[in-house]
Amino acid sequence: MKERENFTNRFGFVISCVGAALGLGNIWMFSYRLGAYGGPVFLIPYFIFVFILGSTGLINEFAFGRLFKGGSFTGIQEIFKKHGLKGGKIVGLIPPIGLMGVLMFYCVVIAWILKYFFLSVTGQIMTIDVTTYFDNFVGTTSTVPYFFLALFITVVVVSLGVTKGIEKLNKWIMPLLFILFIVLTIRGLTLPGALEGVEYLLTPNWEYLFKVETWVMALGQAFFTVSLNGCGMVVYGSYISEKFDIPSAAVSTALFDTIAALLASFMIMPAVFAFGLDPAAGPSLLFITLPKVFQSMSYGGILSTLFFLSIIFAAISSSVNMLEGSMEALMAWTKCSRVRACSIIGGISFVAAVPLATNIGAFNQFADFVTIVVSPVAALIVAVTFFYLLDGKEVLESINQGAKRPLGKVFIPFSKYVFVGVTVAVIVLGIAYGGIG
Repeated sequence: MKERENFTNRFGFVISCVGAALGLGNIWMFSYRLGAYGGPVFLIPYFIFVFILGSTGLINEFAFGRLFKGGSFTGIQEIFKKHGLKGGKIVGLIPPIGLMGVLMFYCVVIAWILKYFFLSVTGQIMTIDVTTYFDNFVGTTSTVPYFFLALFITVVVVSLGVTKGIEKLNKWIMPLLFILFIVLTIRGLTLPGALEGVEYLLTPNWEYLFKVETWVMALGQAFFTVSLNGCGMVVYGSYISEKFDIPSAAVSTALFDTIAALLASFMIMPAVFAFGLDPAAGPSLLFITLPKVFQSMSYGGILSTLFFLSIIFAAISSSVNMLEGSMEALMAWTKCSRVRACSIIGGISFVAAVPLATNIGAFNQFADFVTIVVSPVAALIVAVTFFYLLDGKEVLESINQGAKRPLGKVFIPFSKYVFVGVTVAVIVLGIAYGGIG
């Protein structure tokens, strides 16, 4: 049997995890919530949740993957078998199938981004009616070629393997992403009226600290921002050695993901306010609001190209993780090669998601179901399996293996009761609010 690949070093692993975590929701949703829920006041519950609960979730998923040298499909089966429980294969398939569902609709969004990148490169972005264009493009057959391209790029990267594909990609594009964010932020801050956007982000409104909804949205943002779905981070964790410091890597991932989200906020909001546009536009912020900004700026075509290139980097680094998680499960199940597994998952995703790409109503319903229900349920399955079916001492030892500052015994009951309880709350609140992440 071929030896399992590992990330070559800590930087490669952490930067790949940041790439997986830094999704499109971080870019548009964090910006809006930061301003809408009290400015810096929103950061109080967010920091509490992301660095305590988010980091805990990452630690657990990294350790789960490393312990079993496989994804959640492998680990769940082994634990079920150890305890004489039936249904391990079925339960183990839920996280990778859920992540495959995310991959399907996520690549549809990447298709929109690719289209706008090409519009920017050709200069067409400066002349089109962006509102009309976007409405006439999404949910039509015109998205299909770009959807295919998004999946193709993802399949190619993952087919190359962990070190030559995933790690190498993230080592190049994530630093470039941060550089592009900084360049665009500096340009945005020089616009007349940009300070209004800064004030929107930084002016504290303390009454929001005492509103339940602020804490609910901060919880959702923190939980989903580090990509807790019971599969993607588990698989990445399976590619690290016993000498690797998991707690430190988890905190670093949460930290850099947060820095990127803050940079995105200061990149977007000053420009939005400079031109008197709606900061709460949601996903359309990327495809309607900001193109209007670029149309009104000197060298707008160049800036638009750089912006959508940075968004492509963020999106592809996430889609690669999504494919890796589902692909690894298929490899473990069928013992097929990486290339074949990538091709199968990519092919199935393309055929199954074409109806999503050509019907925006179906797209919205599917995306809501997967993100609100399936992904947090998958995270819950892994957490419950890890902490309730394995011995606490064994779990703690697996987490602390290689750690410079080992976690204490209190971490096990905290994860077992608090983290698992919060994950249940995320599911319930997501259904109640129609999505919180």
